[in-house]
Amino acid sequence: MAVPKGKISKARKHSRRANWKLEMPAIVECPQCHQMKLAHHVCKNCGYYNGVQVVNKEEKKNA
Repeated sequence: MAVPKGKISKARKHSRRANWKLEMPAIVECPQCHQMKLAHHVCKNCGYYNGVQVVNKEEKKNA
C-alpha cells in the first residue's frame, strides 16, 4: 500500500485546490427586459427566469 512521504502543509494543499475561480462569471442578456444578468439566475431587474415570472417586482416596489 502506498504511504505518503510527508505531511502536506495547509498552504500547499489550499494553493493546489484554489484554481477553480479563474474565469469571469457568465453574463447574458435577459430575454424579457434586455438587461445583463448572471446566467442561470433570476433577473434582478424584471424577476423572470426561463420565461416565467418568479419574483413579482411590482409588489416589492410598492412595499
